[in-house]
Amino acid sequence: MIMKKLRFLVLLVLIMGVSTITGLAQCAMCRATLENNVSNGEVGIAAGINFGILYLFAAPYLVISVIAYLWFKYSKKVSHQNI
Repeated sequence: MIMKKLRFLVLLVLIMGVSTITGLAQCAMCRATLENNVSNGEVGIAAGINFGILYLFAAPYLVISVIAYLWFKYSKKVSHQNI
C-alpha cells in the first residue's frame, strides 16, 4: 500500500516537473507583441493572453479530474454491488 502511494507521488512529481519545464516556453511572436504593448502602456492584451494561457493550462487537468472522480464513484458502486 505504501509502495503504491510512493510510486504515485514520484510519478506526480515527474509529470509536474516536465510540465513546468515546457510551460516556460513562449513563442517569439507572442513575446514580442506583449513586450511592445506593455512598453506602450497597454496591459489589457497581456492580461488577456495570460488568462488564455491559464485557461489552456487548467482545462485538461479539470477534465481528467472529473473523469477520474466519476470512474472512482462508478468502481466503488460496482464493488459494493458485488459484495
